[in-house]
Amino acid sequence: MKMVKKYAGVMLCAAVSLSLAACGPQESSSEKTSSKGSELVVWEDKEKSIGIKDAVAEFEKEHDIKVKVVEKPYAQQIEDLRMDGPAGTGPDVLTMPGDQIGTAVTEGLIKELNVEKDVQSLYTDASIQSQMVDQKLYGLPKAVETTVLFYNKDLISEDELPQTLEEWYDYSKKTADGSKFGFLALFDQIYYAQSVMGGYGGYIFGKGKDGNDDPSDLGINNEGAVKGAELIQKFYQDGLFPAGIVGEQGINVLESLFTEGKAAAIISGPWNVEAFSKAGIDYGITKLPKLENGKNMSSFIGVKSYNVSAFSKHAELAQELAVFLTNEKNSKKRYEQTKEVPAVQSLASDTAIMKSEAARAVTEQSRFSEQTPNIPEMNEIWTPADSALQTIATGKADPKRALDQAAETAKGQMKAKHSGT
Repeated sequence: MKMVKKYAGVMLCAAVSLSLAACGPQESSSEKTSSKGSELVVWEDKEKSIGIKDAVAEFEKEHDIKVKVVEKPYAQQIEDLRMDGPAGTGPDVLTMPGDQIGTAVTEGLIKELNVEKDVQSLYTDASIQSQMVDQKLYGLPKAVETTVLFYNKDLISEDELPQTLEEWYDYSKKTADGSKFGFLALFDQIYYAQSVMGGYGGYIFGKGKDGNDDPSDLGINNEGAVKGAELIQKFYQDGLFPAGIVGEQGINVLESLFTEGKAAAIISGPWNVEAFSKAGIDYGITKLPKLENGKNMSSFIGVKSYNVSAFSKHAELAQELAVFLTNEKNSKKRYEQTKEVPAVQSLASDTAIMKSEAARAVTEQSRFSEQTPNIPEMNEIWTPADSALQTIATGKADPKRALDQAAETAKGQMKAKHSGT
């Protein structure tokens, strides 16, 4: 879910949200017509349409319809749907990150799906849960991702890899000289920092009695979160991370240092497999390291899904297409073309997929990962938490004070923007 939060935070005011919900077309049984000759529009992720090309052609032939596939950055599609949906120029099926589902449902932008339980059971529990809001299903997962550890084999061998984050700190102390570095991560962002804070007991939202995220129970500044943030701060204070790694351009600096052979290891995601390969780096990929308390570093599970627009004039057919694109056969074909790890449970042990080092690393790290909260209140967490982590990274505030301020800001924003919170 690379940088999804930068787009997930874009919200319209409550009045506009309600008007969008009201504008959503209401399909009745009397409006159902033959699908023959219809056209469906699918918004697919950038450079990923090759993964569904054969499946789309087969669906077109079976249903005697036309399917138009348009590539758009998947994290921005919900934003485009807000405008294009009511205008009648939007998609029937779109691609979304799992953490945007709650917002889309609240705004009335996507339809609830009526999919049999045996179909839902095809997918991993975490991936299908990312599509649920109030026990109702709003999408089908097509790919999962977590952060993993990339390491440069020319700088450090697999046998030499430190096993804990603290050992990586010690390794970096010996190797970092201002131009070359040991271990690097974007710990000034909660998306990455939660891997450390979560391992010590920090959390975003607690769970209510119904098992759902409880926005009234905020854990970004609890004792465990503060302890994790204190460890994070040491990497910056002791010069083990370059100054340029903090802020908006941090991701570019981190990736450049790795592709230029100036960083032994970085935390990134499977989205960089192709880029690092093209850069000619002889790299390895493994799960994230453990912490000194014996727990493995956690990570957010990112889920890409197919969802049906509330403005689709062919919602039933669109749902059928979403089911078809994410079945076992087509999920495997999509992996072969895109290398994105499928969400289908049976494919987690598929030998053809598991021979990929990246797929194995994502699968193993998933055991220690947590679902990215998909409730609308999550939009109020990203910016305050990131701001706090940047003040921690630059030494402008101690971790407890910074995280307390982030929690206070997030609570204020949730109270102002989300009724019932």
